[in-house]
Amino acid sequence: LVPPTSGNIMIRDYRISEMTENELCLFRREHLGFIFQSYNLISTMTAMENVALALTFAGVKKEIRKERAIEALEVVGLVDRMGHKPSELSGGQQQRVSIARALVNHPEIILADEPTGNLDSKTSADIMEMIYRLNREENQTFVIVTHDPDTTKYCTKVIHMQDGLIESEVSQ
Repeated sequence: LVPPTSGNIMIRDYRISEMTENELCLFRREHLGFIFQSYNLISTMTAMENVALALTFAGVKKEIRKERAIEALEVVGLVDRMGHKPSELSGGQQQRVSIARALVNHPEIILADEPTGNLDSKTSADIMEMIYRLNREENQTFVIVTHDPDTTKYCTKVIHMQDGLIESEVSQ
């Protein structure tokens, strides 16, 4: 999280802009999940191992890590591919693994940077349907950055920005 040039960032009762680096690290680990456009999966690890890695940093025991990683992969419909490495998965499957990794710690907020940017239109729609379902059924909050107008159709609130300034805000 980059500190603001002015003002404060508040999430719940936390003043993000006033936290030390260690406090920010703990906050990210305990409250945030991240979905990247480029997936950021470790090529030598299986889908399950990539998802479980997030739990390793949280100090979760190995047997619980495996169980929770499998649960997260079930949520994204990939439990049958849990033993596959990223090179053995399609782009959409790799993105779903990265979504499972973002969900495995049960974060309050998931930050998604162009989550469909590297995907074809059909796979993009499938991914956004899944994110929409997770928002509705699992009460997950997603903050999505995108240039794709089709992606915004799945969002309850859309904020348009230009050159770092808010141009408009629309609730859907």
